[in-house]
Amino acid sequence: MKALLITPENQSIEEVQITGREDIVRLVGYDTLESDEVGDQGDRLFFDEECFLRATPGRFQIGSLIPVSGQGVVVGMADDGVSLKDVSMDSDDLRSRLKFL
Repeated sequence: MKALLITPENQSIEEVQITGREDIVRLVGYDTLESDEVGDQGDRLFFDEECFLRATPGRFQIGSLIPVSGQGVVVGMADDGVSLKDVSMDSDDLRSRLKFL
């Protein structure tokens, strides 16, 4: 399924294909995942819950959410948050709400 990878170190947003949670863990780099809702269509930002404890380089913020350190993955959610699906926003929509810190 389609997801968006945010890499703050080079200030990029890249469309990626994932098959499940394992791919999100691989892209984020850690298995201590946390997520926040970032869109009206059920899109969620997944990131390392311990990103600040690890002093992961690079930071970004989406809208009014708390800033995140390290890479993040935005993917859609279905079945009341039980299943992953294609992200509904595109990279331009995300970029308009994203600030690299």
